[in-house]
Parts: sequence; C-alpha cells; structure tokens
Amino acid sequence: MTPALLASALLLFVTLSYASLCAASPFGNCRKCHGFGHATKTDRKGRTKRGKDCRRCKATGKRIRAGRWLYNRWARIYRAGTAD
Repeated sequence: MTPALLASALLLFVTLSYASLCAASPFGNCRKCHGFGHATKTDRKGRTKRGKDCRRCKATGKRIRAGRWLYNRWARIYRAGTAD
C-alpha cells in the first residue's frame, strides 16, 4: 500500500469511529471539571473539599461533544429549509 492510501484509510477510520462515538454517546465529561460538576479545593489540613459549581457544564459534569453539536446544527438547518 502506498503511504497516501494508508493515510486516507486511517483518516476515514478515525472519522467513522468519532461519528459512531457521537451517535452512541452524545455527551462527554466536561473538560474543565473532569466530570465532577464542581471544582475541588483543599482545606488547611490538605483534605479535599467541594468547591464552586462548574459554570461551563452548569454543575452536571457533562457537555455535548463537538461532533454531535455540529450534527444537531446541520439537522436543525436542514429541517428548517425543507419545512412546508
């Protein structure tokens, strides 16, 4: 196999894998709070405490994946354009 064909096959595999991940699990962990929904702080003794709620995910710990967001946007525009 030529390197260009191998690279194309790898790119196609990665794209289809991400598309199937977005279809199966549209929500992923929040990158800011790592899925906890809040920040973690330590007190003076070094014990961990719950901090403020995460503003990015609104304390749910989950965010919509970029691929699913793009698909939802495309579907919304498509439905709006084909409505009678």
